[in-house]
Amino acid sequence: MSNDRRPGPAMPFLRALAGLTGAGLLLLGCTVGPNYVKPAAPTSAAFKEMAGWKLASPQDAIDRGAWWSIYHDPTLDKLEPEVAVSNQNLKAAEAAYRQSQAIVGEARAGLFPTLNVGGSVLRHGSGTGAHTLTANTGTVQGSALWDLDVWGRIRRTVESDVAGAQASAADLALATLSAQAALATDYYNLRAADALESLLLRTAADYERALRITENQYAVGVAARSDVITAQALLQATQARATGVGVQRSQFEHAMAVLVGRPPSELSIPAGSLATAAPVVPPSVPSALLERRPDIAAAERAMQQENALVGVAVAAFYPDISLSAVFAYAGNPTGAFLSVANRFWALGAAATVPLFDGGLRSASVAAAAAAYDQSVATYRETVLLAFQQVEDQLAALRILAEQAVQQDAAVKSAQQAERISLNEYAAGTVAYTAVVTAQAAALTDEETAVSIQLGRLAASVGLVEALGGGWDTAQLPTADDLQHPPSLLPIGP
Repeated sequence: MSNDRRPGPAMPFLRALAGLTGAGLLLLGCTVGPNYVKPAAPTSAAFKEMAGWKLASPQDAIDRGAWWSIYHDPTLDKLEPEVAVSNQNLKAAEAAYRQSQAIVGEARAGLFPTLNVGGSVLRHGSGTGAHTLTANTGTVQGSALWDLDVWGRIRRTVESDVAGAQASAADLALATLSAQAALATDYYNLRAADALESLLLRTAADYERALRITENQYAVGVAARSDVITAQALLQATQARATGVGVQRSQFEHAMAVLVGRPPSELSIPAGSLATAAPVVPPSVPSALLERRPDIAAAERAMQQENALVGVAVAAFYPDISLSAVFAYAGNPTGAFLSVANRFWALGAAATVPLFDGGLRSASVAAAAAAYDQSVATYRETVLLAFQQVEDQLAALRILAEQAVQQDAAVKSAQQAERISLNEYAAGTVAYTAVVTAQAAALTDEETAVSIQLGRLAASVGLVEALGGGWDTAQLPTADDLQHPPSLLPIGP
């Protein structure tokens, strides 16, 4: 029984590879460049426009699911989920996120050795005629190359790419929230068009009754023919305006179709009423906004991305060290090909030390540092704009609520004035111009009331969007998550 303890044909190569790995691990561990520390952002103790607010109890507006559910509108509840599934802009943003995840994988690959195996067979000859000598030569070769990340250049690149992927995920969340808010805003604009059309048709019916009164007055000789013509003109103009509202309504309906990823011809929304309530989502303390807004999260991740690139630039000042190993057999493939005589192996190390580059590396570090400073300024500006948007919507909701109460009183007074003037005209105590004036004032006041209610609903949606729509930074993918296939990241619970 044979007891041959000589190493197998691949053992020298495996030992060389083990030595390569061990040497690489000994050299790893240093990471140059600044470690990331999240810069401070400007915040305040409270939202200024919340002063004097008293939220209703129970707080039905508090988000308990998808943020649009606070409006209790079945049509909106049905359309909103389609945005995250079918909107083409979101599909593009989701593809950008997957691309950023793949870039992380590319960067991580640089931390590991590159292993290759290959072979070749060559038949060759020399001489001519009967003196031709032919031979076969075969080669089987395995090789390994490891660019050691001694100074952390690759690790800083991975850190930058992970932060970039997280920023891309936040961008996707922001795009989703923006599209959902745009859908809700378009929906309420459509409902406002329905309300305006209903108002104009109702007003036209009132004008038609007024026209009959003027015709009766003219028939008995107590009114002028001009009164009849004026009443006809007012009626016809109001009917034309009611018809014209359809143009704007159609445009909002078409815009909604695109937001849910459908051709405009495939979405038809029946007429409905405009909501009379505008829910208010109570904002938390201002500092919580830093964790609730996708755009702030994206800007914060961009800072770490740029900070890591400073380290990448600094690493260029240090030697680039790599290890390599080769193991091969070369000989006649028809003979004892895997014999010791045909074996070849090599283990090597290489280092490239930068000496002079005309200031290139120093300029690269300065450029990376400036890009980081720019990202810090962008982050802080994003935070300030976020606070502005919340304050804007809080102010709009408070002021419009007060205006709505005042406008409702104006509408009631105008309607009363219209009724009285028409009765007085029928009694022959006032001229028809008094009726026309009262009718025009009443219509204007009612249109203003519709506009104010639309403004309140739009401000409510705007506040939800400004507060992040129920999103928070906990939904961002971690570095471990980025090792797995991505999926569309929805907004909200």
